[in-house]
Amino acid sequence: MIFRQLFDSVSCTYTYLIASRKGGEALIIDSVLDKIDRYIQLLGELDLKLVKAVDTHVHADHITGLGALRDRTRCVTVMGEQSGVDVVSMRVGDGDPIEIEGLSLTALHTPGHTDDSYCFALADRVFTGDTLLIRGTGRTDFQSGDAHRQYDSIFRKLLALPDDTLVYPGHDYKGDTVSTIAEERAFNPRLQVETEAQYVEIMDNLNLPNPKLMDVAVPANLKIGLSQADVARHGWAVFADEGLALIGAADVVLVDLRDDGERARHGVIPGSVHAPYGDLEANIKPQGMLHQLAAATGKRLIFYCAYGERSAMAVQAAQDQGLTDSSHLAGGMDAWDKIDGPIEHVA
Repeated sequence: MIFRQLFDSVSCTYTYLIASRKGGEALIIDSVLDKIDRYIQLLGELDLKLVKAVDTHVHADHITGLGALRDRTRCVTVMGEQSGVDVVSMRVGDGDPIEIEGLSLTALHTPGHTDDSYCFALADRVFTGDTLLIRGTGRTDFQSGDAHRQYDSIFRKLLALPDDTLVYPGHDYKGDTVSTIAEERAFNPRLQVETEAQYVEIMDNLNLPNPKLMDVAVPANLKIGLSQADVARHGWAVFADEGLALIGAADVVLVDLRDDGERARHGVIPGSVHAPYGDLEANIKPQGMLHQLAAATGKRLIFYCAYGERSAMAVQAAQDQGLTDSSHLAGGMDAWDKIDGPIEHVA
């Protein structure tokens, strides 16, 4: 496995780059906007293709690199389903997998620092964001923070992981890089309590100043969605109510770009074919499955995903490959659900 822990000295943020092999797919956790060039350079040096960029929560101390990474690499942006961010490509719930080639992380909803806080478990390690720090825990006094919920997240979920699980936090202000669940249980001063009430009392009396960039970072991090207006202006958008008439149409192929887990959780539009976004580049090339399907049948390709981000990027890429009779479902399955569009359930 390729694993890199990167550090932003301004916000003391740790960013994690993970891949199963050189030349394969990669995932990044908690990117920082000012470090994008460094991430892109490292991806090139390690011959990696970034396919997913994940944030553990809406950050208050730095501006996320999610949008910039999406724009430069066409990766999928991922956050928890509780997040108030305007648009991300993929939203996950507690227990959901986040998969790339050769690796699968498990999303753990751990509210407390914020209501949208998630940790991500991978085999022998867990990426704890701002929920559990090395010899500390994330503050709970703003952004829907709740010390009671954080106690539950830490004591009933994170500390239930195996003792030797490596703990990789979202920040460290002392220079520590990694810990373990057993170490934090034994030596983290905020966890040396006998009751939830004692933990809440500690957290309610920290009296910390607000992060310096809070008033800038939070609004910026809530507005990272890819604008789908440009795609619509080109005439490449189909809106949900228009899509109803296209189900079963002989001249249309609906292409579902979502992962297996998303399809199982939320269902599919009847009659659609599955072509995961991660395989898009190969599928739209002249010898690719979707290119061949469109060329052989003359059918119009209509891409769709969860919220319209992946499909907007897909239709632009398809147009670049000469698939000029292709469109996308604006707003994705989210828009489809709002008009009560028909759904089929898959295993």
